[in-house]
Amino acid sequence: MSRPMTAAPRTKSAKAAPARPAPKIGIVSLGCPKALVDSERILTKLRSQGYEIAPDYAGADAVIVNTCGFLDSARQESLDAIGEALRENGKVIVTGCLGADSGLIKETHPKVLSVSGPHQYERVVEAVHAAVPPVHDPYVDLVPPQGLRLTPRHYAYLKISEGCNHSCSFCIIPSMRGKLVSRPAGEVMIEAERLALAGVRELLVISQDTSAYGVDIRHAESPWRRRQVRAHMTDLAAALGELGVWVRLHYVYPYPHVDDVIPLMAEGKILPYLDIPFQHASPSVLKAMKRPAHGEKTLGRIAQWRRDVPDMTVRSTFIVGFPGETEQDFQIMLDWLDEAQLDRVGCFKFEPVEGAKANDLPGAVPEEAKEERWHRLMAAQQKISAARLKRFVGREIDVLVDHVDTKKGVAVARSKADAPEIDGVVKVKNAKAARAGEFLKVRVDKADAYDLHATAI
Repeated sequence: MSRPMTAAPRTKSAKAAPARPAPKIGIVSLGCPKALVDSERILTKLRSQGYEIAPDYAGADAVIVNTCGFLDSARQESLDAIGEALRENGKVIVTGCLGADSGLIKETHPKVLSVSGPHQYERVVEAVHAAVPPVHDPYVDLVPPQGLRLTPRHYAYLKISEGCNHSCSFCIIPSMRGKLVSRPAGEVMIEAERLALAGVRELLVISQDTSAYGVDIRHAESPWRRRQVRAHMTDLAAALGELGVWVRLHYVYPYPHVDDVIPLMAEGKILPYLDIPFQHASPSVLKAMKRPAHGEKTLGRIAQWRRDVPDMTVRSTFIVGFPGETEQDFQIMLDWLDEAQLDRVGCFKFEPVEGAKANDLPGAVPEEAKEERWHRLMAAQQKISAARLKRFVGREIDVLVDHVDTKKGVAVARSKADAPEIDGVVKVKNAKAARAGEFLKVRVDKADAYDLHATAI
């Protein structure tokens, strides 16, 4: 079965159509939201130059595959996607994280037209020009001001920086995406404002390390709305809070200044939601990971955040089976989770990703032990999540509608505690009149381990 290829919305132009049909480009976008934003930027550039976006292989004059290379499983999925695109279309341009390993791609798939690394937009566009030349000069406005996006029109990812300055032993992202490069705050705010004016109701702020935003440019100020905005997470969050949309912070490292955004949540300027990749709780494992090892201090801060903002949602990710992880280390993590009472948790089994320093560490954990620990952690967290969700039962809350089944009168929506794709949903009955992209007031009737069930008011 073919992988999904997204067609961007067609836009009207007052100019006459070109003498010959516009070339069509397909795109397969893999990996995280940061890669999705890269795909959106590539599409926006190509659409502004007169290219149409094809929804399938057969209708495309060439195909772009935006790859992921973080885990071995993701690398294999990317290689498989490239192979499928070659079989189904023949003209394939490769970009993204796996593109940093051009030798592997060219050895596996020598017929690809071009290989480029992450956020190398111009090289991708140049490769498209070489494979399928544009039919006219790019002077006609063929795209909306907010650009083309692959997400539903009511939410969008807002990338504020590229790269990362950390040296986590299990991660190869810095070698693929480079050191931290922050966007000027004014530039970010202009993009955010355009998205809000275009109907986006929720902005999901993303980067490799949102807390470090602006460090590389010494938190320089830049203009927006006739004033200067500092390139700092707190200042940016406060400015985004002026746009009248939901603002959700992802990939936040628990630096001390994270405490400064909590008052913005208490005031309702940004969502009471933090996505913090803790990864583990055992001091010895965190040290081997080259991660901050202050579990007790973090527990105290989480407790204080919830005192300040009772409905604060904290989600995180963890790794089980890291080299050297003992049963005692794993139990420390389970105990930490029990005390932290995190709302949402994702868990990964350690993979020895090629190029990661962790591969050389002693004490490899057997696969069966990784599997057993993964199931134990997820079972423990399921009970915690279910208990946390029960606090909403009987309350009236606001949700953002993602989809409506008008025949059944049921809507799938998200609360302030739910990020798209990774968290739970709110299943709303009596919602036949609701529309995707609208806010809806609902009464929560019950909760299960991951989702809420509610009735539209």
